[in-house]
Amino acid sequence: MILPSEQLTTYLLVGLFMLVFGIYSMIRHRTFIGMLISSEFILNGAGLNFMAFNRFLATDPAVGQIFTLFIMGLAAAEAALIISLILMVYHKYQSIDPRDVRDLKG
Repeated sequence: MILPSEQLTTYLLVGLFMLVFGIYSMIRHRTFIGMLISSEFILNGAGLNFMAFNRFLATDPAVGQIFTLFIMGLAAAEAALIISLILMVYHKYQSIDPRDVRDLKG
């Protein structure tokens, strides 16, 4: 049963807010960790949109859930990869500030 306060547009607006906030903070953050958190906001906004469309419009409820699980797995893999890269950059340059990392050759 869909409650009167639940509407597709509400979920889409929250997902849009997460996407815009993620893009804005990706541009504004000065550290790699901040950029990682921003990309997680972007992926979570996409997952929320998939689940909203699944809840209100899909005939088969498994489709949206599968896409959302795929996005969650992608976000976890991305986080593991980025954190390992951050640790390698910190080990070499002793900083995680992107401005301090100038030369990435060997």
